[in-house]
Amino acid sequence: MRSIFITGTGTGIGKTVCSAVLAEALNADYWKPVQAGFEDGTDAQTVRNLVSNDRTVIHPELYKLALPASPHLSARAEGLQIDTDLIAKAHANLSTRNDFLLIEGAGGIMVPLNDDEFMIDLIKKLDAAVVIVSRNYLGSINHSLLTAKLLGQYKVPVLGWLFNDRFMDYEQELVNWSGIPAIGNIPWQSGIDRAFVKEQAEKVEPELRRLL
Repeated sequence: MRSIFITGTGTGIGKTVCSAVLAEALNADYWKPVQAGFEDGTDAQTVRNLVSNDRTVIHPELYKLALPASPHLSARAEGLQIDTDLIAKAHANLSTRNDFLLIEGAGGIMVPLNDDEFMIDLIKKLDAAVVIVSRNYLGSINHSLLTAKLLGQYKVPVLGWLFNDRFMDYEQELVNWSGIPAIGNIPWQSGIDRAFVKEQAEKVEPELRRLL
């Protein structure tokens, strides 16, 4: 089983929909070890509702925290501290019949998990390759390049960018500046359903598998 960590340039930039697209493209399992906020449903439930294939397994969260905030604050509100060693142990013990496991993070790579560790530290601990989700919005060039730069400094292998939405056309410039290839672009759509996810999965699958 190969682990692919889905991170993003920030919060609310489309990681969960992109995770569903990638899960559909690879018939991959999905796991979000830390869910912070679930009043409107969990990201795992969203992926389950959007994936059509019968092979993807949705693994339960290890930390399911009520407060929609940075995970370290959500955990603190419940008298907990997130233990990345516990997450790594759970990851090692996950059972799957599939070749790939998609792990969705919370927010970006510098989101704190506890007093000492950030999301990027968890990525390193899980020995996962990364897909960066970058939503096109005013300011995303800076956020995207900072994310790519720090992943490089930490020597984290990055498979590619998965872009979504469309503010202006600068995706190829991000590819050139970062040296990280593009997997594809998920266009903005008001209603996301299984048919849309399946269509996008078929579009990105060839390049995704080439990069794998």
